[in-house]
Amino acid sequence: MFIAIGLIFLVIYALIVFYIGWSGWSWMKSSVSRRFRLVYIISLVFLASSFILARVFEGSFILNWIGSYWLAIFSLLVLILPVVHLIVWLTKLTSLPRHHVQRWSGIITLTALVCLIGFGSFNAYSPYVKSYDIHIDKKGPVTGKLKIVMASDMHFGYLSGKDHAIRMVEEINALKPDIVLFPGDIIDDDIVPYVNQGIGKVLAQIKAPYGVYASLGNHDRFKGEMKDLIALLEESNMQVLYDETIDVGGWLTLIGRKDYSDKTRAELAQLTANLNQSNPIMLLDHQPHGFDIAEKLGIDLVVSGHTHRGQIAPANLITSRIFENDWGYLRKGQLHTIVSSGFGFWGPPIRIGSQAEIVLINATFSNK
Repeated sequence: MFIAIGLIFLVIYALIVFYIGWSGWSWMKSSVSRRFRLVYIISLVFLASSFILARVFEGSFILNWIGSYWLAIFSLLVLILPVVHLIVWLTKLTSLPRHHVQRWSGIITLTALVCLIGFGSFNAYSPYVKSYDIHIDKKGPVTGKLKIVMASDMHFGYLSGKDHAIRMVEEINALKPDIVLFPGDIIDDDIVPYVNQGIGKVLAQIKAPYGVYASLGNHDRFKGEMKDLIALLEESNMQVLYDETIDVGGWLTLIGRKDYSDKTRAELAQLTANLNQSNPIMLLDHQPHGFDIAEKLGIDLVVSGHTHRGQIAPANLITSRIFENDWGYLRKGQLHTIVSSGFGFWGPPIRIGSQAEIVLINATFSNK
């Protein structure tokens, strides 16, 4: 079954690559030598397979860089080319010279592609702070207030690297949080760039009186044992909650769940069975599922990520269909749910229709 699905995917992918290649050649063939055709075909095949080669030859920054930007180009051209070809077809109803239409359609396509990649790269590497104010009708800290900073989906790797980590730590520390929460996808499937770039040492510089806590996502994995990954992450002065609960400051309970895709994940009812319900209860759950269950079990706040808000529009229309809350704030009874679009990115290092973000949650409590 999986082999059949994989073959279907490869056939569809190959057809789209052919469509992109044919479009490019039809626009440039009048300006270049026919001898260039072989170079063009070889280059296209290399680009189309680059993200696969990056997985085969692990540790290659060049292949990862090329593969990631190819995915960006591929994604954008899938959106741009049908529109351009429709416009070209409509010009047949006019008296515009065919060769001029062909040449300018290529120029417009290339210009749009460059502009969108530039705009998308800016959104991916220029995080902003998204703020929410919530009230929890339980007793909190002495001040009655808690400043929570949350970041998800950093996908630290070759392109979301050390500089991006430094940027995140500086933004977090500037907000002077009381507590920091990372609900998953801290790394991007490969621990090598995280270690080699010293990203763990960067994250260790986060300052928060109540500490830094994390749950794991579907990309927080590598070829070794999960306990080794957790131990490595915890060298960064964060505590990973892997289907675990923890008491913070004697008044707050945190729960961190395994990812929704993990078949060994415990039921939420099991994790909340012996909790003191008079304490505020906050849940880190990478994928935003099961809000109804969390509400019934007395959870006060769920923080999640995973969706990236589609990352490249109009994929946000898909995520909004799949998830009850795919980005932003949703309240259900006493339960507050906040889903981040993420600080990093997966695959193409661009964001269109979303922007890298850090979430600031200003929580107040009913201290009587």
